Amino acid sequence: MAQEDVFKKLVSHCKEYGFVFPSSEIYDGLGAVYDYGQMGVELKNNIKQYWWQSMVLLNENIVGIDSAIFMHPTIWKASGHVDAFNDPLIDNRDSKKRYRADVLIEDQLAKYDEKINKEVAKAAKRFGEAFDEAQFRATNGRVLDYQGKRDALHERFSKALNDNNLDELRQIILDEEIVCPLSGTRNWTEVRQFNLMFSTEMGSTADGAMKIYLRPETAQGIFVNYLNVQKTGRMKVPFGIAQIGKAFRNEIVARQFIFRMRELEQMEMQFFVKPGTELDWFAKWKETRLKWHKALGFGDDHYRYHDHDKLAHYANAATDIEFLMPFGFKEVEGIHSRTNFDLSQHEKYSGKNIKYFDPETNESYVPYVIETSIGVDRMFLSILSASYQEEKLENGETRVVLKLPAALAPVKLAVMPLVKKDGLPEKAREIINDLKFHFNCQYDEKDSIGKRYRRQDAIGTPYCITIDHQSLEDNMVTLRNRDTMQQERVAISELKNLIADRVSITSLLKTLI
Repeated sequence: MAQEDVFKKLVSHCKEYGFVFPSSEIYDGLGAVYDYGQMGVELKNNIKQYWWQSMVLLNENIVGIDSAIFMHPTIWKASGHVDAFNDPLIDNRDSKKRYRADVLIEDQLAKYDEKINKEVAKAAKRFGEAFDEAQFRATNGRVLDYQGKRDALHERFSKALNDNNLDELRQIILDEEIVCPLSGTRNWTEVRQFNLMFSTEMGSTADGAMKIYLRPETAQGIFVNYLNVQKTGRMKVPFGIAQIGKAFRNEIVARQFIFRMRELEQMEMQFFVKPGTELDWFAKWKETRLKWHKALGFGDDHYRYHDHDKLAHYANAATDIEFLMPFGFKEVEGIHSRTNFDLSQHEKYSGKNIKYFDPETNESYVPYVIETSIGVDRMFLSILSASYQEEKLENGETRVVLKLPAALAPVKLAVMPLVKKDGLPEKAREIINDLKFHFNCQYDEKDSIGKRYRRQDAIGTPYCITIDHQSLEDNMVTLRNRDTMQQERVAISELKNLIADRVSITSLLKTLI
């Protein structure tokens, strides 16, 4: 099945089973805004919990905060967002749709990569075990041609970005004959800078109102509270501050579901270090964060690093962790070495001394910062896309199953009486009333047992238990595993310990140590 088709099915699946709904749907929706349904919010909360505990629980020198969305407008002047938080945008005159120029070019680079990988895959199939991939990439004419075109494009693209040359970005799009995905034409406008800040006013009268912003990132809330946390928590450098919160960006209307949203949620940690040590810590956090992603068990081939072609104005190093989405490798987490830019700017604009006194060296300095930042919505989409599977069964039927990591699954256990009589529903209720204090359970008695299994597979429930007439006599139930579909008889008294160990976030966290 084509990846595009997989993505369409995934989007449909999310709505059908209560994961994600278009916002304001009864009013025909609102572009790039989505609501999380009853299943989606549980999965989302579990993702956030996994991240939060991996940061705050497992690290003695990392604490959490929750800063306000509204902040003093000078903060955004100091951070550079008012003047420099822009995207290069281009419009197609025929479709009337707007695109990020840099994304169009990055997609073109990805197409060259795809062509190269297809040639490699064909050769690998043809030559079998004797295939030498490195030699093939170095000698094959087609591969070398594609690689040459890709390298030339990449060099030209990087220079245009770093020079902020909007005319050159447009010329690249024209030269590469990049077409609008909707109209199929190359009728492009000029490339323009588009500010992503949402502004509003705060005040009781129009004359006395103050212009403020909906925060475009959560990081600044950490920076302006750096001193408060450091002093009240008696924190010593190096230490980190973690936060999960909403951010708002005036994005163009996205065509990739929840991958790009106007109202988004970020999981962000700023790690304060001694100047001169930042690149060592940058390398350490790159490794740590990749390990966190890989612990979910989707396979190492689903992840890769991508070093930035253009560094932000505040950074001296930047890398993305990219995940293989149905529409190609895309960023899920960014790791940046932000230098001391943010704290120095806030010291300058506020007039307050925010230097750290190091008792070990008897010197004062503005700490450097290593940032790790994940978009919760992107993380949600990456997990769903990797978990969605359609499996052919031995009887010829197909089942749709979400093979979610058990610790993140919205529902951990479904409890099902075989029939709705003879005391089986009552026994099922007794079991669920005991287990619901330990993990999220769902009671299901409608339709045949097979249909109920399929429903639970579709929402990613790791375990189902069935209560039958024998259960009333021996206090044993049938435990079914989602992934293997194998069934075993288990004592009711053992259920809590058996399942809790397999579905807890704690079990996932232990793999990180």
